[in-house]
Amino acid sequence: MSELVQRASQQLTELVRAELSLAQAEMKEKGRRYGRGGGLFGGAGLIGFLTLQALVAAAIAGLAVPLPVWAAALIVAGVLGAIAAVMALSGKKQVGRAAPPAPEQTIENVKADLATIKGSAHR
Repeated sequence: MSELVQRASQQLTELVRAELSLAQAEMKEKGRRYGRGGGLFGGAGLIGFLTLQALVAAAIAGLAVPLPVWAAALIVAGVLGAIAAVMALSGKKQVGRAAPPAPEQTIENVKADLATIKGSAHR
């Protein structure tokens, strides 16, 4: 009986080690894929940024036909600045709504759970 328990314990240990090894290999592969995906997203972001710059240059060139180049550039810069200001104000409002950074609902739930447990313990 003692030998059976010892073998079962040994087999369980080997099984756990094998599962951990498999999990480690799986996570390495997933990490590589996430890394490649992140790199591709970064590249797409860079190309998108360059595309936006080209569109801004095209807008300036298009406005430069009836206007001087400096006026066309000033108009495009003003529009982009206004868009940036609206986005910044909207972002500030969203951050303000998120404050404080503590998970308030979770804290309330934990307090209620503790109160329930304490109430059950006193019975």
